Amino acid sequence: MIDHTSPRWVLHIDMDAFYASCEQLTRPTLKGRPVLVAGVSGRGVVAGASYEARAFGAHSAMPTHRAARLIGYSAVLVAPRRIIYTTASRRVFQVIEEHVGLVEKLSIDEGFMEPAELAGAKASEVHAWAEQLRSAIREETGLPASIGAGAGKQYAKISSGLAKPDGVFVMPPQEHQALLNPLNVNKLWGVGPVTESKLHQLGVETIGDLAELNEKDVRILLGDTIGPSLHQLARGLDERSVAPRAIAKSVGAEHTYPQDLLARADVDTALERSFKDAHRRLRRDGRGARTVSVKLRMSDFHIESRSFTLPYATDDPETLKATAFRLLRYPDEVGPIRLVGVSFSGLESARQDVLFPELDQLAQPAGPSNNDYEVGVSDGTLIDRVDREESRIFGPKPRWTATQDVHHPEHGHGWVQGAGRGVVTIRFETRTTGPGRARTFPADDPALREADPLDSLDWDEWLAQN
Repeated sequence: MIDHTSPRWVLHIDMDAFYASCEQLTRPTLKGRPVLVAGVSGRGVVAGASYEARAFGAHSAMPTHRAARLIGYSAVLVAPRRIIYTTASRRVFQVIEEHVGLVEKLSIDEGFMEPAELAGAKASEVHAWAEQLRSAIREETGLPASIGAGAGKQYAKISSGLAKPDGVFVMPPQEHQALLNPLNVNKLWGVGPVTESKLHQLGVETIGDLAELNEKDVRILLGDTIGPSLHQLARGLDERSVAPRAIAKSVGAEHTYPQDLLARADVDTALERSFKDAHRRLRRDGRGARTVSVKLRMSDFHIESRSFTLPYATDDPETLKATAFRLLRYPDEVGPIRLVGVSFSGLESARQDVLFPELDQLAQPAGPSNNDYEVGVSDGTLIDRVDREESRIFGPKPRWTATQDVHHPEHGHGWVQGAGRGVVTIRFETRTTGPGRARTFPADDPALREADPLDSLDWDEWLAQN
């Protein structure tokens, strides 16, 4: 069982409702309101939900229409602004790295730490250290964070869940079993739905139940690899080290559409759109890809995914796009389509120029011509064939859409609160202004222009240096 004298302290930090918190930070009017980061069409799934939204039962990965229905008229739907979240994440982790040398970043909003100065510390000292870090993050970024601490990764992660929202929870080694044993076995890292079902069939409902099994039974039930490791975690033993994670294993892009795609031409255009965005990210990553994957979500929410692996890594757009089109399926095969995505994996720094790349560009179904594809345009003035096709299929894009960032020379930075019937209502506010005033303009007012979302952070000095 666990060594109560262990001097080790691992901490897990998790930014609270990160996407929604970023929206509430930069748009102060949204503070205290049930925010769903999910787009404004009601399609797709929720990317982030504020704690006010979670109080109604809404949560990430829930279909947007269902989450909005749970909340009712008070729901606030905002379009995701990934540049805000990645920038805020950079600044958060910069603060963390100033306090501790080694961070294992798990995702955009969470990570593990094992501060050397906390080795052998008392629980009260760990709590104070964690509070100092949370205060530094709040002061630097304005964002809330929760931190959990324990004698290993498993217990730190469980503790951060117990710390939410916006708190600290320290699990001393001598209290591990008392706190862990009553928890559902699915709280253990590595216990997914299949493993949980197997355990439940044997009457193993809690972590304590699993800890009481003998190792032989665990090996028979769960196998020689995962079984012993889960058994150790259940018994309070976690010696996994904190270490930086490998670089991203894949890049991609996907888009959900306001109406189901029913025609082949519409699906072709949707694939072009996702491919263009995914390839832009691949170029930014700087590596080539061996594997191309195409993901389709149907109107009934089931997912079709197909992949193909090339014999070499490449970032050549013609080759990669032809491969994506070979994987594509259409509504007459799979039914109405609501989402189309493209991703690249098997990323390698060494990209290979092949002698006859056209061989990998053959067998593309009739559809958009490769010759019309454009990459590397940075001045923002090009309207390529894909944009024209989207306009033909889905109608002309309105100048202003809800939650879009806008700038006015007199009133400054704001966001679209509503648009239609020839007018647009904009609320002018940023992170530093407090709740702002809403003003209405003609939709074609030449003084209005689309703005950089980063302006809502008011981090000009920091951005200039980073």
